[in-house]
Amino acid sequence: MFSGIVQGTGKVSKVISNKDHISLEISAPKNFNKGLKKGASISVDGVCLTSVDKGINKLRFDVIEETIARTNLKVIEKGSIVNLERSITASTEIGGHLMSGHIHCTGKIKKILNKKSTRDIIVDFPKKFKEYIFEKGYIGLNGCSLTLGKVNKSSFYLHLIPETLTVTNLDKLNVGALVNIEIDQNTISVVETVKNTLATQKSR
Repeated sequence: MFSGIVQGTGKVSKVISNKDHISLEISAPKNFNKGLKKGASISVDGVCLTSVDKGINKLRFDVIEETIARTNLKVIEKGSIVNLERSITASTEIGGHLMSGHIHCTGKIKKILNKKSTRDIIVDFPKKFKEYIFEKGYIGLNGCSLTLGKVNKSSFYLHLIPETLTVTNLDKLNVGALVNIEIDQNTISVVETVKNTLATQKSR
């Protein structure tokens, strides 16, 4: 599990295409790898990946076809900047909202509105997820826990503060960029419970 509070960004130093997966090598921020163990879970742009070694010098991951197909890792390349977060522990302060690192879909940056020190972005998303996306609700975007602004039929607004732009890769997004979206699981559970309850009442 993750908190959605990105700890820093890493730079992809190597992408190796294999028969049924890709292997990634990522340079991490100073001290990010401290105490890392083989098999540890790390959020890479919001995608939960498993470290294949202790990551003494670089982070290394193998990414299967299913993950590639569902996420923006399909367009990752050498030099790409990605958001990184270590998995939470019992003592971790949850400053965002709980996230699993299991991406529901990808979205595309529709518009960017730059202000003096903040930025608004509009993200297009698949319409089938509309019932789970509400204004003032939570959303995970490239591993960042964010609060939703205005929500339209197939797009939503995000208002980014200077700290978010400094720590994450969201300041490097351009119009058309593919982003990973994780919908708040609590929201999904509530919506599905209400739908099932109403359906049961109608059938009586």
